[in-house]
Amino acid sequence: MTAGLLSLAREMELRIRRAVEARRATDPDPDDAFRGLYLTEEAVERLLDAPRSFPPPEPTGRAAPDSRLGSLARDFGLSALDVDILLIALLPDLDDRFESFYGYLNDDVTRRRPSAGLALGLCGMPHADREARARLGERAPLRAGGLLLVEDRDRPFLGRALRVPDRVTAYLLGDDTPDPRLAEVRAPWEAIRGVGDPAPLARFLSSDSSGLVYLQEDQGGAGTALAASALEAADRTVLAVDLARLAEDPAPAEAVRCLLREARLTGAGLVCAPVDAVARERPGLLRAVTDLPVPVVMVGRLPWDAAWSTAPPLLLRAPRVDPEARAALWYESAAEEVSLPVQELLSPFLLTPEQVVRAAKAAVQKACVEAAPLSADHVRQGARAQNAAGLDRLARRIEPTVTWQDLVLPPDTETQLRELTSRARHRDHVLGTWSMRPGGGRGRGVAALFAGDSGTGKTMSAEVIAADLGLDLYTVDLATVIDKYVGETEKNLERIFTEAAGVNGVLLFDEADAVFGKRSDVKDAHDRYANVESAYLLQRMESFDGLAILATNLRANLDDAFTRRLDLIVDFPVPDTPQRLTLWDRTLGPHLPRATDLDLPFCAEAFELSGGNIRSIAVTAAYLAAEAAGPLTMPMLIHAVQREYQKLGRLTLASEFGRYANLLPGHEKVI
Repeated sequence: MTAGLLSLAREMELRIRRAVEARRATDPDPDDAFRGLYLTEEAVERLLDAPRSFPPPEPTGRAAPDSRLGSLARDFGLSALDVDILLIALLPDLDDRFESFYGYLNDDVTRRRPSAGLALGLCGMPHADREARARLGERAPLRAGGLLLVEDRDRPFLGRALRVPDRVTAYLLGDDTPDPRLAEVRAPWEAIRGVGDPAPLARFLSSDSSGLVYLQEDQGGAGTALAASALEAADRTVLAVDLARLAEDPAPAEAVRCLLREARLTGAGLVCAPVDAVARERPGLLRAVTDLPVPVVMVGRLPWDAAWSTAPPLLLRAPRVDPEARAALWYESAAEEVSLPVQELLSPFLLTPEQVVRAAKAAVQKACVEAAPLSADHVRQGARAQNAAGLDRLARRIEPTVTWQDLVLPPDTETQLRELTSRARHRDHVLGTWSMRPGGGRGRGVAALFAGDSGTGKTMSAEVIAADLGLDLYTVDLATVIDKYVGETEKNLERIFTEAAGVNGVLLFDEADAVFGKRSDVKDAHDRYANVESAYLLQRMESFDGLAILATNLRANLDDAFTRRLDLIVDFPVPDTPQRLTLWDRTLGPHLPRATDLDLPFCAEAFELSGGNIRSIAVTAAYLAAEAAGPLTMPMLIHAVQREYQKLGRLTLASEFGRYANLLPGHEKVI
């Protein structure tokens, strides 16, 4: 592969040897050990009397068209003079003898690379030739393509050193290892089969050598995989770029130049994502990438902005990975015989093809570490491991630990919760395959309202739903959302929705009426901006692709437009007597020792409390039992009930405590 290059290098060596011999013929003392470190009087006279010149060069053989140097000359638009200059600059990297040759010809032992003047002279070009000098200009093919570096910029033009970058040298020698400079900005995206038809996009990329494409995708879209497949189908290699990392690069302009050179060296096309990471903060960086004269496929969720490029792109919509393809890809990536219903297990997750591959590998690794057969929990854990961490900074993540058996609710309420779980599990099929929510920019999200008094089980029910789907629960802290300054609340919510779009989880807005309140008549500027905030939230909720649950104690405070956009509204009533008895028994648990005098039926009948209050009483009673180093007794339980009443601000009435009123501390003073 390198034979042709070395042959040309040997021909260039003959040219340099002739130049050295010509110089020695006029050198008064070529064997002076200090030559190049000072100027003698004879050397000054020689410089004054005879201008520097070299013998006319012998013609150098041209590079074969199918060689790497020939491909380089064709793809970068190099002239014959450009190729000769490139070879002259390349020789010290192929043979270290040329460092000494160039030091001698430069008349300076410290300058061991060819200078611009020396290169032009070796090519037989006058130093003042305008066109020859232009071949070393910044916009000339050699330098614009990143094939040649001109160093020592503080020197006069002819004295500046020429150097070939290591990546170019490696390429000419047959090394296809990507430029180490790009290690921090490259991404692991690759072609993945079965996630869309790449043929139409491949035809466009084949017909346009510098085409620009924008693939807009939703959560779980196959944009990067489809772009990579299309480039491969167009006989191009894939150079994947992480735009977020590129924006963090200390010298992004240099990185973009290296990307262009790498793409042109290897005949690659760029797949750049996510556009959303840089669109708002670094639009100039997007323009630098989209203007590159190579095929560029951008992938993102935002609508295309014409300011991102000087040329109009081909705008396409990236498909989602349908459940069947997702399961097939998972089985293929796991590379094991698995009898699990993977399609059903992954149905609540909106995963990209790359995430599906990683999820399968993570599940297999987890099972291997536990030395256990691959289970449904391993599949879900692998899928959850693909979640981004950005939402953790804006919401509290809860790993669900409760199940349907832990809920104590009326039958109709539990049925509604199971219907909500079913919606989340089958939304891809119903809203995608059957297109049951067309038009209007609506997402594939599921939104529900949980309404009921405090402690009736709203948060616990959200946790149960998350556990049933295999998802994490994210509780939004309203203290990080609501802001007194106009427009800031919307910005905070937008950050939450944006981060949630990259996470497969259940998003719970507690005390939702504080954020999703009713719109009012406009009486002053505050009312107008409050209504703008509510209108924004209406639109954002409708376009959200995830599973969102709004929990409120005051259902009547919610705007009617919100309730219309909700898939389900679930009411959580205060538990009745049989439910309270079940709650008392479950909250005390099987491990806490109980005395024989415990009268749980009386507690269920006498005290109208929510499940949250009963749980709090059980914990207080357990501490009293631990202090007494004995089983839980009825006096301890009555004491704990009184403490809960004090927290709630309720009167302690003897009639309510009935026959156990005498167990209350200070019962003589009880009303």
